[in-house]
Formats: sequence, C-alpha cells, structure tokens
Amino acid sequence: MSFAIGPYDFDNRLVLAPMAGVTDRPFRQLCRRLGAGMTVSEMITSRPDLRDSRKTRLRMNHDGEPGPIIVQIAGGIPAMMADAARFNVEQGAQIIDINMGCPAKKVCRVDAGSALLRDSRLVESILRAVVDAVPVPVTLKIRTGWARGKRNALEIARIAEDCGIQALTIHGRTREDRFQGTAEYETIRRVKQMVRIPVIANGDIDSAKKAKMVMDFTAADAIMVGRIAQQRPWIFRQIEHYLSTGEEQEEPPAEQKQTWLVSHLKSLYAFYGEHQGVRIARKHINWQLGHNDNYYVVKPALMQARSAAQQLQTIEAYFDNRYLKSYGRAS
Repeated sequence: MSFAIGPYDFDNRLVLAPMAGVTDRPFRQLCRRLGAGMTVSEMITSRPDLRDSRKTRLRMNHDGEPGPIIVQIAGGIPAMMADAARFNVEQGAQIIDINMGCPAKKVCRVDAGSALLRDSRLVESILRAVVDAVPVPVTLKIRTGWARGKRNALEIARIAEDCGIQALTIHGRTREDRFQGTAEYETIRRVKQMVRIPVIANGDIDSAKKAKMVMDFTAADAIMVGRIAQQRPWIFRQIEHYLSTGEEQEEPPAEQKQTWLVSHLKSLYAFYGEHQGVRIARKHINWQLGHNDNYYVVKPALMQARSAAQQLQTIEAYFDNRYLKSYGRAS
C-alpha cells in the first residue's frame, strides 16, 4: 500500500527518520534503494547566517535523489522559520517538514525541536507562518509531549491540522524520555482517531513484525524507521515483504551486505571528499558490522585507515575471512 502527502504519492508506507549526522544524501539514497518509500533531510537550521556553512550546504544537497525532496527545518522564531521555508523551496524542496521532536539539549537549549511543545501558542505561530509562506505541503514531527506528566500531542495535533499541516509524525516518547524506555503508541492511536491528515508512527520499530504491530495498533498511515536502519538499512525491504506476504524475509547473505556497504562507502567518499568521507564512513561501518562476534579483530585497522583504498581493502579482507583466518577464528 502507498500513501500520499499533498500531491505526492509514495511507493510504500515506510519512511526513513531524519537523523542529524546520519541521514545525509548518501544514506538517504542507500535506504531508498533498499526499500524506503520516503526520506527526509537532516535537520537544517533556520538561521540565515549559517546557510553558507559547508555543513548546511551539504545537508541541502539533493542532487540525483528521487523526489519528492523533503527538507526538515528547525528553529523557534516564526518569521525566521517562514524565511527558511521559502529559501529551501527556492533551492528545490518540494515538502517542508518542521522539527518539533528533537530532544537534543543543544537544540532544546535554543527553544527549538521538542522544547517548542511547552508553548502551544508559539507552536501555532510557527506553523501558520510556515504554511502561509510556501506553496508546497508542510508537515510536522513531534513527540507525545514535553514531559511524561505533560503529554499534549492531541492538542498539538489539533493545532497542526487547523493550521494546514498536511501530515504529522509522532515519536512515541516525550522529550523527557529522550530515547530511554519503550515507546508508547496509545497517544499516536488517539491522535490518528482524531485527525483527518496522515499520521506517521515513529519509535522502537526494529523489525518487520514490530512494524506491522505498530501499524495495526495505531492505524497509522505510515511508519518511520530510525536507529535500526543505521545497523540494517535493508530493514525496509524486510518490512515491505512482511506487510505484503505475512512472511519474514531472511537476512541478506554476507556477499550482498558487503556490496551494499562498499557502495555506500564509495558514495560517502565522493560526497564529502576522501579525507572526511573516510572519517564519516567509520561510524557506518561500526553500525553495520559492530554486532558481529568477530568484528573486534578487524575494527582497529578499519578505524585507523587513512585512505579510502585502505578502508575498502580491509573491508574486503574482513568479508573474505582473511583477518579471521590470521587469528584462527574463521570457520
């Protein structure tokens, strides 16, 4: 099944969560190839003085991506957020997503992200300013509230719908919870029952069975997958297969995982340049291989690699069992 936001139809109901420092263009492209129907940019600040920074320019780079291009913006000043929305639409954004879900201290400290949920009047001012500023659909991501005793997702959802927001993503935790404990889906279910706009459920979706459970319980129009995609970007294919057939798909063979990983690393080198690309690649290697029992054998060499060639050669040796054989651990 597919779902739509404004005039845009998506191939399926699976969304890659925007994650700062993770969902850059190479990672979004990887996840689209592996089954994500929708991806969103890393959070982009609304501050105009930072638009010319290399970090922001890279985050705004969508060259070669399949549309629609969705850009997430963050900030707490309505006029500045409206200006940021206009600027990003001029740069090619086809949907603007507003971040009111990030729990990071450095974001909340400047009254942005989930900190905004404390002030429903400010939320309304920002939403109206952004919706009125651009001719493209505007979406919103929130948490269930600022604190466990102050869940106000239903109030925010009503405001969002009244302001013209065209889809709402809800992470099933409060800002106070950050990423601790387990996500609660009852609030998402209640919001879905109340509003007419599409609702996307987010939080702790780490398997195909969990994805279906969350969809069935909340009746959400789509689900958003975050942290597990760092380790297993092929999770989208597995979820789609399960939703379509009711059968769990086997893990991809090691050879296929190697092909995807190497392709992704090469994209990182091309996107960032070799020096920065090699450094950024390390975290993706750790995420994808770190759960393997024998990874510790090769990890030092991978983390110390100074060139793309070194990194790729070490990856190849690892998958060929050459490192493990040298330590007597290959099967």
